[in-house]
Amino acid sequence: MAVLALLDRHPAHGFALKRTYDELFGHGRDLKYGQVYSTLARLERDGLADGVGVEPGEGADRKVYAITDDGVAELEAWLDQPQKPTGRPSELFTKVVLALASGRPAEPILDRQRLAHLERMRELTADRHSGDVIDRLARDHELAHLEADIRWVELAAARLSDLRADVEQLP
Repeated sequence: MAVLALLDRHPAHGFALKRTYDELFGHGRDLKYGQVYSTLARLERDGLADGVGVEPGEGADRKVYAITDDGVAELEAWLDQPQKPTGRPSELFTKVVLALASGRPAEPILDRQRLAHLERMRELTADRHSGDVIDRLARDHELAHLEADIRWVELAAARLSDLRADVEQLP
């Protein structure tokens, strides 16, 4: 969907799409060139994007892609759908339950996770004035999730004795 949205701005070749994506979202998770080109091939195969020309590059010529009407419809349908909360337990939840199920203490797991979250929150807070508005909004998003995770860690720690008792009752 990111590639479709970027093509919706204007036709572009893979190199330009990757560069724009990395500017918007990269910061530690850059998009691989192979991923861009395989995505463009799938979009073209599915009729969501079309090759509309060639642009000379520093080496080989670069194929320029444009979003199709079907691509616009697909993008708009995706944008219109709210993200569904999964309700699925996180890996941390699974580790806590399985630690107890295997007779191990869960407190150290929760303590290490709390420390890791607090350290990441300190890093994000220290950088709160750096970057552009996209960077700051991404940091705010991550901070909100870290705060919620820490609340869950505290709740889990408070309920460990009850959880341990329930797990010990399992066959």
